[in-house]
Amino acid sequence: MEDIKRIVTPIDFSDNTETVVSTAACIAGKFSADLDLVYVAESFEDYTTFRTPPANLPALIEELLNSAKEQMNAFIAKNKEKFSALGVSTINGEVLSGDIAEQIIKYAGDANEQIIVMGTHGYKGFNRLVFGSVAEKVVKTACCPVMTIKPCSKECKTK
Repeated sequence: MEDIKRIVTPIDFSDNTETVVSTAACIAGKFSADLDLVYVAESFEDYTTFRTPPANLPALIEELLNSAKEQMNAFIAKNKEKFSALGVSTINGEVLSGDIAEQIIKYAGDANEQIIVMGTHGYKGFNRLVFGSVAEKVVKTACCPVMTIKPCSKECKTK
């Protein structure tokens, strides 16, 4: 395997994002690799069969994406010094829309990423049965290695 020069890390701005990104940044720093943070807004295409009140869907989608871009920029700015201290010189932030797992895999392939570092958290219970596990789909179908991070829960920290 060649040296890792680029890492993609999907984020969702949840409480676990800091833990996952810190791990990815540490790895990126060790390899002097670029770090690409990717947020994917779920596509509304899956919900077209539901009866919903008429709304300006394109405007809503644009507003959601713009809000995610602002949040991405704020997250990178807030953590820039921390990333730099870990040896990460290049941090890219990307906001996409569509099926989350498919977009992560497509982005990683298009950007010639050499590894994906992502969290294992997400949907639980019934929602996992309905929507499936994004991490599981990425692990099974990505063309590059995938490292999954299980962010520590409060139980882990008290042991």
